[in-house]
Amino acid sequence: MTTIPLQTIARRPLMPVLAALSLAHLLNDLVQSMIPALYPLIKDTYRLDFMQIGFITLAFQVTSSLLQPLLGYVTDRRPWPYAMVAGMCSTLAGLLLLSFAHSYAVVLLAAGLIGLGSAVFHPEATRMARHAAAGRQGLAQGVFQVGGHVGYAIGPLLAAAVVVPRGQESLSWFSGVVLIAMALMGWIGARYAAMRREQASSKSHAEDVASHGLPKARVMLAMAVLIVLLISKNGYSAAFTSYYTFYLIQRFGIEVQLSQIMLFLYLVVGAVGVILGGMIGDRIGRDRVIWLSILGSLPFALMLPYADLFWTGVLSIIVSFIMASAFSAILIYAIDLVPHRIGLVGGLFYGLSFGLGGVAAAALGAIADEIGIIAVFKLCAWLPALGLLTFLLPRSGKRV
Repeated sequence: MTTIPLQTIARRPLMPVLAALSLAHLLNDLVQSMIPALYPLIKDTYRLDFMQIGFITLAFQVTSSLLQPLLGYVTDRRPWPYAMVAGMCSTLAGLLLLSFAHSYAVVLLAAGLIGLGSAVFHPEATRMARHAAAGRQGLAQGVFQVGGHVGYAIGPLLAAAVVVPRGQESLSWFSGVVLIAMALMGWIGARYAAMRREQASSKSHAEDVASHGLPKARVMLAMAVLIVLLISKNGYSAAFTSYYTFYLIQRFGIEVQLSQIMLFLYLVVGAVGVILGGMIGDRIGRDRVIWLSILGSLPFALMLPYADLFWTGVLSIIVSFIMASAFSAILIYAIDLVPHRIGLVGGLFYGLSFGLGGVAAAALGAIADEIGIIAVFKLCAWLPALGLLTFLLPRSGKRV
């Protein structure tokens, strides 16, 4: 059976760079997570239905998804170490605009600007993590992505503590977070530029090349399967990130603050799963991690819509933990298929992740308006079953 070989370790991973990338990811995604965290407040302020809420997610995520592959392709040809700083300028503009928006149209524009910042950040950060990994791609992606998971989890908690009681304008207080992120990204850009100069002057350095020997048709099939798996993961995740608070409030009659805390627990536990999944993937292969991450969450997802409040919280944490490593494994698997296109693949899969989530959020919002949010969660529980398609992927090698 054809396998996708794992990279060997040529040197130790550059942990200061990876840690800085992780912190930058935390700050970037913390700001992004403010958008869904504010949905209950925005829904009441502008008298929106669920479909209009879904379009806010669509504006943010589709803006990001359309630009990320293009930016990744461009930076494959000409890397731009300071691109992330420029992207955060767009994020800052979107955050301030969202803070003082007085119409639904302005909210959509602000969401789009924050999405643009995300589009700039992820492709180049993925390339930086790849170069700093020293062959430990799962560890590197785990460290990088754990920051995003933590940031996305902290956002709803901060929104519940600061923005919900003080109003939409208090969102501008978090502009300081963006300025800190810009300074950190400037330092990362300088280190990355120096690292590339050092690698270019080293005789032992060589660019990644595909070594799996797979025919082009097999590579394309594997890519198609990975995209379907992303649909499975992001469709299910969109139900939680956009509508979990509404589900909890409608089904159990709890307060907004408690629903935000439960959303925080769902999101933050993924930070543990993503780094463990990356490390395990370095050892046993990405395809096995994908099996465990997506299909392994199916029984718990099916039980969740029928559980009481306590067990809903427990099952959501279990599902989040198991599924967390799926994106990391899918992304590294795709890069291993075409390692000379890191920016393009990173941008494509991050873009697809955002775009699919946005489309799913809008679609699920429209369905929820017709059949109710509780019924939507029952339907979404079957999405992890698409993980069965993993058997079509070539096996990834195991480090010995």
